[in-house]
Amino acid sequence: MRRCLLAVPLLVLLAAPRARAQEYVRPAADLDRLVQELFAEIQSDQVPYEDLYETLLQYYQTPLNLNTASREELRGLLLLSEAQISGLLDHRQRRGSLLSLYELQSVVGFDVRTIYRVAPFVTVQANANGSRGPLWQRIAREDNNALFVRYERVLQQRKGYSPADTTSTGSIPSRYLGSPDKLMVRYRVSHARDFSLGVTAEKDAGESLTWNPGRRRYGADFYSAHFLLQERGRLKTLALGDYQLQFGQGLLLSSGLQVGKGAETITTIRRSSLGVRAYSSLLESTFFRGAAATVGLTPTVRATAFVSRKRVDASVQSAADTLAQFDEFSSGLLLTGFHRTAAELANRQALRETIGGGNVGYTSRSGHFSAGLTAVGTHFDKAIQRSAEAYNQFEFRGKDNLAVGAHYSYVVRNLLLFGETARSSSGGIGTVNGLLASLAPSVDASLLYRHYDRNFHTLYGNALSENTRNINESGLYAGLKVRPVARWEISAYYDQFWFPWLKYQVSAPSLGHDWLVRLSFTPSKTSLLYAQLRTRVKEYDATDAAAGRLIPVPVPTVRHSLLLFYDTSPTLALSLRTRLQGTRYREDGGPLRTGYVLAQDASVTVGRYLRLSGRYALFDTDDYDTRQYVFEQDVLYAFSIPALSGQGTRMYAIAEVKCTRHLTLWLRYAETHYRHQQTVGSGLEEIQGPRRGEVKVQARYKF
Repeated sequence: MRRCLLAVPLLVLLAAPRARAQEYVRPAADLDRLVQELFAEIQSDQVPYEDLYETLLQYYQTPLNLNTASREELRGLLLLSEAQISGLLDHRQRRGSLLSLYELQSVVGFDVRTIYRVAPFVTVQANANGSRGPLWQRIAREDNNALFVRYERVLQQRKGYSPADTTSTGSIPSRYLGSPDKLMVRYRVSHARDFSLGVTAEKDAGESLTWNPGRRRYGADFYSAHFLLQERGRLKTLALGDYQLQFGQGLLLSSGLQVGKGAETITTIRRSSLGVRAYSSLLESTFFRGAAATVGLTPTVRATAFVSRKRVDASVQSAADTLAQFDEFSSGLLLTGFHRTAAELANRQALRETIGGGNVGYTSRSGHFSAGLTAVGTHFDKAIQRSAEAYNQFEFRGKDNLAVGAHYSYVVRNLLLFGETARSSSGGIGTVNGLLASLAPSVDASLLYRHYDRNFHTLYGNALSENTRNINESGLYAGLKVRPVARWEISAYYDQFWFPWLKYQVSAPSLGHDWLVRLSFTPSKTSLLYAQLRTRVKEYDATDAAAGRLIPVPVPTVRHSLLLFYDTSPTLALSLRTRLQGTRYREDGGPLRTGYVLAQDASVTVGRYLRLSGRYALFDTDDYDTRQYVFEQDVLYAFSIPALSGQGTRMYAIAEVKCTRHLTLWLRYAETHYRHQQTVGSGLEEIQGPRRGEVKVQARYKF
């Protein structure tokens, strides 16, 4: 009887009938709240947010079918524990396919909060692939079929767009060559486990629209296109154009939804072997371009082969010494994707990158054990040779890199063991091994050890690490999640890490640690309250304030962070969110510096066709080291996480208008007002005055 009563609100939410249909209506994806739950306080610009949001939105647009999803696919959601995944698979085996999503209430390990979190990204269907009729007919009648057009602009004039006056030396300063308008056009049609077709074109602010085939410029600065087929008998996946690869723990190949250390202390430290996936993001450097295919050799063995060939940005130089090893070389790849000035255009697509390799994977019939081998070979037409600083001594050098690795995953009762070990052609070894355990129905734990040699080179890997790359690091991570009583949850982790070789601005081997504790309370199904503490200690070279230079002696820097967050929906039409976060920062016993931001959000739905959202925030930081990153709501398929530094206010407002059944419009205005400042930004981004305002307009037409 109790289960029936608990299922009532889920039935109301998820099983509301559509006109002339007997399907449930999935709730809208609340990415804001989901990010709050998965991340720690966002205090970094190194996370690939574009990739993260693209993956989450693709799960929303093409939801995962719970009746056919494999263990690896369920892991890829990052929202389910291993015990919940095992409970769902066991339920399917014993009772057959789910008839409706609210049936999850009867699956062992699933609570109301979990079901609310996963509901926007999953579905329950009897016909898994829907592949009836020719492909062109399936594309034509697919509901997930839309064209997006977006326009953005900063309203104030920035220095890079002003007329360039001759300097005292007679030279002309650098200026942006294009307009301040940012444009994006995207079309995509896809169906889960069947097909995906997409084309994207983008021009960043400052880039020019130029047609010059001789310089590989065809109007917009960046184009991306893909065509992907799935589940054609033994051919499991075929990708042409741009695609992503993800195998093992991401040590060699990793893309998509990778969160790493955060407030979700258990499920986000593992990776999933999702194989070949379509790519349609706007990032210009985290994808492969060519072809990839996965074939089922037997019911338990799959083989993937891929080849990629594309041009990448790099600063190419000619050797001054005729006896040098390389006549031409680059100091490294450039990943910004900006081509606004003459210097940036000179680096555009200056290096040709060719990558080939494959993966062979075995998964037992029960799905409890899987293992695989991966090989990735990379060739550049010009050598990579970093600058001669000591910290670069063991970085990748040359034109070729071959990395091979093995990965495994094993489930035994309530314990998951996983790992991956790889070796690059330099002889460097990288390894990551961990476990997830359900110690009790209300207690989960995780443990992960990682070690990446100082000469381990992986160019498309993204396994869990403190560094932005998997090199020169060892670490031990331990996580815990406890649900002591209903509606209460405590999550925590502790991570100890070491860097055995020098780093940029760290002139000796160094170490540090990072810990987080979050206490969450769910007063109701539509409310969430939590408090979070985090401390990170890392060593950097000391600063001589009097001389204005660094001293090559690493000293500890300590950052303490506090985050308070409250989310509630007093009515079905109104949502309110309050966020207070602060930082205390100190370098080697020096003066204490602080920063904070207080933000109030509100969203209201007016009738069936209009939704209004907005925020007003106050921020005050002593300097850039205490800057605050706060996630903001944005138009669909876009994100905004500005760095707030100094003193001032930040506000934005969004209107979402459903004009017709096919057409939806978004209008967003955001403004930052700084106190005690006469200019905003620096360099070519400098604005005269204390304000920076941005406008963004987007239209979606669903075919």
